[in-house]
Amino acid sequence: MATEAVPRTMSAVAQDRYGTPSEVLALREVPVPTLGPGDVLVRVHAAGVNPADVFLTTGRPAMMRLVLGLRRPRPATRGQDVAGTVVAVGADVPGFRPGDAVYGEGDFGKTTGSYAEYARLPHTVLAPKPERLTFEQAGAVPMVGLTARRALQVARVGPGQRVLVIGASGGVGHAAVQLAVALGAEVTGVCSARNVALVRGLGASHVVDYAREDVTERPERYDVVLDNVATLPLRRLRRLLTPRGTLLMNSGHGGRVLGPLPRMARGAVLSLVGQHTIRPFTMSPTTADLVALTGLIESGALTPVVERAYPLAEAAAAIEHVAGGHVAGKVVVVA
Repeated sequence: MATEAVPRTMSAVAQDRYGTPSEVLALREVPVPTLGPGDVLVRVHAAGVNPADVFLTTGRPAMMRLVLGLRRPRPATRGQDVAGTVVAVGADVPGFRPGDAVYGEGDFGKTTGSYAEYARLPHTVLAPKPERLTFEQAGAVPMVGLTARRALQVARVGPGQRVLVIGASGGVGHAAVQLAVALGAEVTGVCSARNVALVRGLGASHVVDYAREDVTERPERYDVVLDNVATLPLRRLRRLLTPRGTLLMNSGHGGRVLGPLPRMARGAVLSLVGQHTIRPFTMSPTTADLVALTGLIESGALTPVVERAYPLAEAAAAIEHVAGGHVAGKVVVVA
């Protein structure tokens, strides 16, 4: 059912081939998504931009095309994070009704992209929007907040532990710093000089400017290292760990064909032959996880930082901004 008239067509940022964002992304008039029994139609107010959107647009690493489409990605519209207002629900949707403010993260193949005026998502990947966040903030937080929360769960971060976050000013990094601090950990962040004040403001006890100091040469050892950038060899990162420490790999960067897979394989081998735990981790969004994330947000443990908001027509520039690295917090697209 719907409480407002939903048009037949909408503006959406779509692509019909892989390439650089400015080459392949364009604002087009497309049909408004139709709903299945368990779906929700959301009027999009804001959508976060993530490295995953860069990979989907460019089709690199090439292995992704085996799942997404050899010549063009499916769906054609970019964007996974979303914050907006419910305008219609399917027949089998509990807990949501038109007019509700929601946020969530779409899943490949099950949703339409969120760089559009409307997006279709299963009700199982949506939750009520945190009241203390604006739509722009809420649109920025699902993927990075859920990923950071999952990383700290996997590593069993708790009071008194020493945690190192590499890429501490980025999307996942800036969320992980805040959540680790809230868990009682002593956090060290690695970032560029221009973001040192930001990372300190997020609660980090120590901040390392990677341009001035090689963090792997420091004498400190950490119970948990969260690597969001994948620029340092694993053998050097292992130096940073306590005897039974955990290194979490969170980056899709790597070779043009296989991406991060070779690095993940090396980490698995090193875990087998040593006492350290070196592993990637995955996160599939669910309503329950989002509700738990909302609790952390409402408690003040996590507040997303939005560096810049781009209008829908400039989504290609937003993705290129993220592709260039060095984003302080998050970039969002507003519809």
